[in-house]
Amino acid sequence: MTDPNTAAVLLEVDARRICVIKPSALGDVVQALPVLPALRRRFPRARISWVISRSLAPLLEGHPDLDEVIPFERHGSLGDWQKLLTRLRRSRFDLVFDLQGLLRSGLMLWATRASLRVGLESAREGSLWGCHFLIPETDLSVPAHLRSRHVVDALGLTNFNSGMRLGISRADREWASSQLAPLAGTARAGAGLAVHPGASWKTKRWPAERFAAVAFKAMRRFGLSPVVLGGPDEQGIAAQFTQTLRQLAPNARVIDLSGKTSLKQLAAVLEQSRVLVTNDSGPMQLAAGLGTPVVGIFTCTSPTISGPPGNQHELVATGVSCAASYRKRCPHRGKKHLACMDELDVERVWSGLCRLMQKSFEQAAA
Repeated sequence: MTDPNTAAVLLEVDARRICVIKPSALGDVVQALPVLPALRRRFPRARISWVISRSLAPLLEGHPDLDEVIPFERHGSLGDWQKLLTRLRRSRFDLVFDLQGLLRSGLMLWATRASLRVGLESAREGSLWGCHFLIPETDLSVPAHLRSRHVVDALGLTNFNSGMRLGISRADREWASSQLAPLAGTARAGAGLAVHPGASWKTKRWPAERFAAVAFKAMRRFGLSPVVLGGPDEQGIAAQFTQTLRQLAPNARVIDLSGKTSLKQLAAVLEQSRVLVTNDSGPMQLAAGLGTPVVGIFTCTSPTISGPPGNQHELVATGVSCAASYRKRCPHRGKKHLACMDELDVERVWSGLCRLMQKSFEQAAA
């Protein structure tokens, strides 16, 4: 249940073993990362663990404020579940945060048997029943990045600058530099234009051909050559982007890194890119957290709720009636099917990129 004295309770506790439960997805994990330095500041001698999907675990490896990564097999067997729950119980955590708020994370929370179990008001699927209290102002109407901020506030660190930190290695940065090196001779304004035309939901995927049209304009106007990014299952979308771009500009120099990067290498590429043009996705949150400006494209999700904070980004949203409905499948058929993709045209996204580049030029001149 929600407790108005949450901050007071967390200020009084002297936890020595702490666990954060946030298994997925990439963007959600990235937005929760600012909680880690706050926990380290509040509990400097504690051992801090994080439960995360095995596929995302490399993102947390080497994090300066984390002592243990506990991998979760998302599609594991019953035996895998039993091993995980047993491990959580035997770890004897004092304080556990469920930042996911779903049935599976609620089961993990309950299994810890920790003396203090904290959740968010966005908890659903019965996950809140394992919590001793919920942190106020963290329901689903609150922007995701602010939910994490309110966790930090509840720790009594209202003025603490809790940004995203990652343990990106020198080797990963050097790998990214070597991959982007061919763009050095073509990009007048930076390392290049990162493009992520994929997304986990079909209703989030603005057409790859339109990304190519924006990239073509960016090449002509700003001298930015594109590097296309994505996971192994997004290589087909990346190929569509590249094919369309080369139809528009046969001699275009484009680097396709889709399916070829680890999470840390992806972070290093984003860190070294001038700007990212992307759908609402994990790479969008990762780029923003690393300080790379983003042109974010929103169809079925809300830029206010799901977008990164800060005026250095340009978030462009569709204006159809079902915008920001968070539906994984389009509710319409016929001419209205995926109408959001047609309504959000190339010129609006291009205008967003131009505004972002103008901000960049003004900051450089200041």
